[in-house]
Amino acid sequence: MKKFLDLISEEMQSAFGAAGYDETLGKVTLSNRPDLCEYQCNGAMAGAKIYKKAPVMIANDVAEKCKDSEIFSSVEAVAPGFLNLKVRESFVEDYLAGMRREEKFGLEMPENPAKIIVDYGGPNVAKPLHVGHLRPAIIGESIKRIARYAGHDVIGDVHLGDWGLPMGLVITEIQERKPGLAYFDENFAGEYPKQPPFTISELEEIYPTASKKSKEDEAYKEKAMEATFKLQSGVRGYRALWKHIVDVSVADLKRNYEKLDVDFDLWKGEADVHDVIPGMVEYLKKEGYAYISEGALVVDVKEETDTKEIPPCMILKSDGASLYNTTDLATIMERMREYHPDRMIYLTDKRQNLYFEQVFRCARKTKLVEPQTELLHVGIGTMNGSDGKPFKTRDGGVMRLENLIKEINEEMYRKITDNRQVEEEEARKTAEVVALSAIKYGDLSNQAAKDYIFDIDKFTSFEGDTGPYILYTIVRIKSILNKIKEQGGSWDESSIREAGSESEKSLMLEITGFNAMMETAYGESAPHKVCAYIYNLANAFNRFYHETKIVTEENEEKRAGWIALLVLTRDILEACIGVLGFFAPERM
Repeated sequence: MKKFLDLISEEMQSAFGAAGYDETLGKVTLSNRPDLCEYQCNGAMAGAKIYKKAPVMIANDVAEKCKDSEIFSSVEAVAPGFLNLKVRESFVEDYLAGMRREEKFGLEMPENPAKIIVDYGGPNVAKPLHVGHLRPAIIGESIKRIARYAGHDVIGDVHLGDWGLPMGLVITEIQERKPGLAYFDENFAGEYPKQPPFTISELEEIYPTASKKSKEDEAYKEKAMEATFKLQSGVRGYRALWKHIVDVSVADLKRNYEKLDVDFDLWKGEADVHDVIPGMVEYLKKEGYAYISEGALVVDVKEETDTKEIPPCMILKSDGASLYNTTDLATIMERMREYHPDRMIYLTDKRQNLYFEQVFRCARKTKLVEPQTELLHVGIGTMNGSDGKPFKTRDGGVMRLENLIKEINEEMYRKITDNRQVEEEEARKTAEVVALSAIKYGDLSNQAAKDYIFDIDKFTSFEGDTGPYILYTIVRIKSILNKIKEQGGSWDESSIREAGSESEKSLMLEITGFNAMMETAYGESAPHKVCAYIYNLANAFNRFYHETKIVTEENEEKRAGWIALLVLTRDILEACIGVLGFFAPERM
């Protein structure tokens, strides 16, 4: 189904052509003066230079050709040469009826769906999720859902940090505490215990303790590095203990991501490409891409057009150890071999922009990816507290993600139960649903690269540009429909009628923008576009609602049209919050 704005532009282009001007001048945009018109065309201004003619004369010529238009109810030429446009109510009605009939409201599906891998989350095992993990998880999940909604084949990969020195530190600290464990006995040949020798709580305390010791005690650090080497070399007991560490951590990570309604198709980590690295290094050497520089193996990625210094991409350190670059390149190599993606999207802190520039250039130069494979880094800004600094607990520590979720759940519960009686179980469940909308919408309504202030009072408000306000709007529509049903009423979802008021037409026009918005949100990997759209749509609906007596309307045909409009509004709002990663309760 063609986008609404494209259809309007085609009509205007025909008018330019009929008036003797270049049709490409007829591009239509949303009006920047909604008090004067709904849409506008500035083509006459550009045409004045081409045709050596006053722009208002061109605009008048074009307006004359629109008198019998089936799309425009009004085309007005205004000085110095703008065309102010209003569309016919019947045209809007027909378009919405078409959206209602079509799957996904007429969003055009790709002829050749892309294979996309979204790499997001990126937690380290043996460490709890903290607020720094919130943004990549939420934004990545939404980008994945938007791409799927747009008709593409998408795989989400958590990409765990599970193979470096942190693993050696944890193993070393466990050995310090429990040296008698079978994992450290080189002569042990039996089966290792199925149950881990630690709980998740103990594991989360072990890593920071080990990390602190390694900074203060050089011998301890050496021991941890040796443990890392043994693990990566395949020492049986170390591998078995590492497996326990990963299993316990992943079970806890899944539990916490589930609270955010974030789901991964793949739970792979750096360890999964350990055996890929030697072959990749050999290939890079053999093909002449990699060379030794100051003892390290590197690949030059600088280009002639660079205006800033781009250092070489290091593949192996001087001691032969691998780096993040190594595992990321090996992961790209493995993904190309196993999944043949057309596009790979990475979500991390925006301060890693240069790092990913190096890695992507290296992957292209060394032909680890096909020439047409797109590599995209979505750099993410920080979530800050009211002081403008990275969000912390009251005592200055890094807040655990589950504690943040719990805090917002409690705030939503308090607001839901304030001044009214609600059953405890229902209030708790509703609070969790609304709190999730507050967290996700509060984050996603900002551009990914921008830092933002995490304001609990603002994000949990039922008014303004917030998740709870969007949910409240959807629940309001559900409440109206339930009331009509209780009165014995029914409706035909296809019985949308011409707008009978300005607020009704405004609501209908907002709905028509769905396809263009969703296409842009996918193309730009920009969930904030969805948030901006549904905020405007919710505002348009609430204005219409306050000006219209829907339930008590006696004219059956008029009421049926309004109900159909309500159903379409609800369905589009729910489709949008679905790709943002939350949903609406039946009541609030």
